Amino acid sequence: MEGPPVIRGALLLAAWAWLAGSLPPSRLQVSSARGVTTIALHQRAGDGPLVPLAPLAKAVGGTVEDGEWVTLVTGALRFRFLVGTPLVSDGTTLRTLPALTLRRGDSVFVPLAFVAEMLADGARRAWAWTAATATLAEVPAASPIAVRPARTTTGAEERARFPDGLRPGHHVTVDPGHGGTDPGNPGLFFPKGMREKDVNLAVSLLVRDELVRRGVRVTMTRTRDTLINLSHRAPRYCGGSCDLFVSIHVNALDPRTGYQNVRGFETYFLADAKTADAARVAKMENDAIRFDLPEDEGPTLGGLDYMLKDLQTNEFLRESARASELVQSHLREVHSGPDRGVKQAGFAVLSTARRPAILVELGYSTNRSDARLMSTPDGQAALATKIADAIVAYLREYDRRTGDAQRGAAQ
Repeated sequence: MEGPPVIRGALLLAAWAWLAGSLPPSRLQVSSARGVTTIALHQRAGDGPLVPLAPLAKAVGGTVEDGEWVTLVTGALRFRFLVGTPLVSDGTTLRTLPALTLRRGDSVFVPLAFVAEMLADGARRAWAWTAATATLAEVPAASPIAVRPARTTTGAEERARFPDGLRPGHHVTVDPGHGGTDPGNPGLFFPKGMREKDVNLAVSLLVRDELVRRGVRVTMTRTRDTLINLSHRAPRYCGGSCDLFVSIHVNALDPRTGYQNVRGFETYFLADAKTADAARVAKMENDAIRFDLPEDEGPTLGGLDYMLKDLQTNEFLRESARASELVQSHLREVHSGPDRGVKQAGFAVLSTARRPAILVELGYSTNRSDARLMSTPDGQAALATKIADAIVAYLREYDRRTGDAQRGAAQ
């Protein structure tokens, strides 16, 4: 997974350099059958021009649906922006823009790069972009636009795949949360003597076995009841050859009215928490840092190191979000509780990752039904199999994307 992220990072850095080295446009002009609309751009240091989404939607004949994911609907196109991150989805893929989508009061601002690269994507045959004049023009329905023909996979590439379609050589790190002197949550409805750390380990080992059976190399942060510092888990066990870091946990609630009725599963990736509940889960899991063993301070990061770390974080947000979506969709097939969705929060165990990284909350130990599913051999096997299915689906998607990119570069 080293090549394509470096290429994407280089492109992102080049975009930032272009924005910093030339006079950015102060307005966007949208030309369509409805007329010509001029939209003033918001200038933000380091991010380049930002477009107010509401006027853009009106200019392109669309609407805005507000929420944690803000959606622009125009014609048959739907673009979903995750506020506070550079992520945008067109319904089939997630992309990383060179700046964040921001909310200022009642207004949402998206990077101008979205207009130039996604709204004006020639493959959609809807809009065309002219950089010299910062103009977005509607393309008449009959106008022909050349579309690169789809590439086919070579016979040699097909022969190199496993029976399930996965290419050899993938490496995943599985992290059973907590361990040793850190028991995790006590597991209100788990069998006597079983705590969160035990369930995390049991399910993680089953995930490992499923992945190894399918040809994936797996590194475990722990295979027994031992303590691993939170700050060590991702950087020491998921290095340059690692495709994905998966941390497995169990949720719980403090006693309050109706707390035993709350159940379900959710998957997180690293970003600022958008809800009080996401912040609560992160605080609960991050409390484990009090069990960490003392260590010498590592080397401090210089300015370039910080920039590269930031670039890597932005690059891997998209991959982490997609892996989270796949885990949720697969767990839905076997989990009896509600799908609580993909969420984001500031988990310490994910903050040191230099690869795509996610954290799975299997269910609530404070709910009888969830606890039964997570603590029985059949339930653990079902959860582990679906997590492994999701990881393999993510790796297959990655194979398809990078295979297309590599073939395109060779032509």
